[in-house]
Amino acid sequence: MTVSLRRLFLATAAAGALSAFALSAAQAAPHGLTAKEMLSLDRLSGLKVSPDGHWALYDVRSTDWDANKGVHALWIVDTDGKTAPRRLGVSDKGVSDAQWSADGKTIYFLAPGADTTQVWRTTPDGTGATQVTYLPLDVGAYRVAADGKHLVVSLAVVRHSQARSDCRSEIECTAKPKPQGTQASGKIYTRLFVRHWDQWDDGTDNHLFSIEIGADGIASAQPVELMAAFDGDVPSKPFGDEGDFAISPSGSEVTFSAKVAGTTAAWSTNFDLFRVPMDGSSAPVNLTASNHAEDVGPVYSPDGAMLAYKAMKRATFEADRLGVMVMDVKTGAVREVDPGFDRSAENLVWSADGKTIYANAEDVGQDRIFAIDVKSGAVKPLTGDGRVTDFAVTKKGLVFARDDYSHPMEIFTQGWSGAPAQITHTDAAALADVKMGDYETFTFSGWNGETVHGYLVKPWNYEPGKKYPVAFLIHGGPQGSFGSNFGYRWNPQTYAGAGYAVVMIDFHGSTGYGQAFTDAISQHWGDRPLEDLQKGWAAALAKYSFLDGDHACALGASYGGYMIDWIAGAWSQPWKCLVVHDGVFDNRMMGYSTEELWFSEWENGGTVWSNPAGYEKFNPALHVGDWNKPMLVVHSARDYRIPLEQGLAAFSALQRKGVPSELLTFPDENHWVLKPKNSLEWHDTVLDWLDRWTKPGA
Repeated sequence: MTVSLRRLFLATAAAGALSAFALSAAQAAPHGLTAKEMLSLDRLSGLKVSPDGHWALYDVRSTDWDANKGVHALWIVDTDGKTAPRRLGVSDKGVSDAQWSADGKTIYFLAPGADTTQVWRTTPDGTGATQVTYLPLDVGAYRVAADGKHLVVSLAVVRHSQARSDCRSEIECTAKPKPQGTQASGKIYTRLFVRHWDQWDDGTDNHLFSIEIGADGIASAQPVELMAAFDGDVPSKPFGDEGDFAISPSGSEVTFSAKVAGTTAAWSTNFDLFRVPMDGSSAPVNLTASNHAEDVGPVYSPDGAMLAYKAMKRATFEADRLGVMVMDVKTGAVREVDPGFDRSAENLVWSADGKTIYANAEDVGQDRIFAIDVKSGAVKPLTGDGRVTDFAVTKKGLVFARDDYSHPMEIFTQGWSGAPAQITHTDAAALADVKMGDYETFTFSGWNGETVHGYLVKPWNYEPGKKYPVAFLIHGGPQGSFGSNFGYRWNPQTYAGAGYAVVMIDFHGSTGYGQAFTDAISQHWGDRPLEDLQKGWAAALAKYSFLDGDHACALGASYGGYMIDWIAGAWSQPWKCLVVHDGVFDNRMMGYSTEELWFSEWENGGTVWSNPAGYEKFNPALHVGDWNKPMLVVHSARDYRIPLEQGLAAFSALQRKGVPSELLTFPDENHWVLKPKNSLEWHDTVLDWLDRWTKPGA
């Protein structure tokens, strides 16, 4: 097989074979972003601002190519922007999940202990670290009480139903060596989940424990069980964190969000809020039992009188609107603060006086911070374009992490009036000679005559009058959005950097355009969004004369991968090639084999046996006879959301029909490709495929 110039160049560069002179010369000249450069960038996350608003603490993940993994360090910067950011020395052992104490004098974080990951502490100068917890199990998440007298930690402990009689506690039963048995490797399961995301069930649950902190700052050796016999996880698996639980300002109680697993975990989205005393003297009490949909993200008001959280209204629908709810802690009375705000809240932050709740939310391709008046429900946007993730509210204004299509995540401050000011420049040197492709938004009339938004990124070397091949990207979810953010898996700048124009459509089903727009895709995977994609492609060609519509490839992952399989039989005419990553090939088998069954059941209108027609109406497997365009199939072995067999089936169909095709699979990756070298191979393979079929004469 012919090796492309791009792959040859990158492989040579990775091996260090280029001369220092040639490499420095190449880096000095302006050029588009390469996949290797993108994957080598430092990634900022985990913003935490000190209680006085003076210091911003954050995580920087750098890429260790030799170890083929990311390495994390803690950094700190003065929010006035007058001093340069500095790396904390405690980062040398590897750190994560930093938090401030309420008085701002201590920074807590997770780091390796002798055998397990434990809670540590340091001062803001970060020069020395003291271990706080000495537990026989890894600490997965934690919070520190405002008075500094208690920690609440999450530990993965053996499930109560599987506990042994020779154990006195959940921790002991988990840490104690199991009795020797036979050498047989079989395992019996009596309920779902058998596997979830990329892990097989190991018989443990994430449970919370409270631990007293002594005057010396060291935690007691006697954790108190707060969820004894509770059948569920806090944080939730697989992506939960400390946002799933909160400690009251008084330190007397903990409120957490959890789903009681039972036998319905795989088809239920019923997360509830539970309250438990810090001393574990009574069992958790369900605060939101009347709502059978999702209740998550508890946050106490500064005076402890109110509890804010987010709630959906429709059970078994994972993409319903998340409204902001407020509960009176004493009476349990609940009301929705923002019923007229047609967006889903993400992170919630109270104002110091308890009169305002700040939240970030997707909004027409951006992710902004909004101020929500608790009394009136009035909503006011505070930030502009780009994506805001973590943020904090100080006396002076806002501190937030922001990125967009052309800029990786950095930290900004913004006063209560005026423009944002950038205070970190983490990747400025690495990107000094990189020219990003310019981007813009366009709109058109899509399904049902409704306005649909599209996004266009020009090739980095764009010149008026020239035509450029096109990468037509289709997002996953399907309840998601391309939005203006700098990602590391499907970053349009890597295509723009390779000389492609990029077109992306936020079709019906996308988020940030109102809940009705999001709802429109359910049970309509193959018609309404397809109409939007077709009309969006036509609109882009009409608006941008530099798009070479005769040399374009369509690419997508997850739902976007489903759509690639679907258009292979329903709309293959415009495309020179296709790329499907972890796509759904057979809706019916997806309904039986995916782990989170609620997703397929909601999207297809019921179970496979109760509504078979719903699964077959837009089933790509039924239209393989019309497949004729070259397709690259990517699917990884540890993807349990859309199992590997879906990709194998698509590749088998292509091979059997004699359609040009390749299969790229990773035995050690899940629904995403995360390891740096694997991700680089992914990008090289995908761009090679596009080059092969879009070059002149193809």
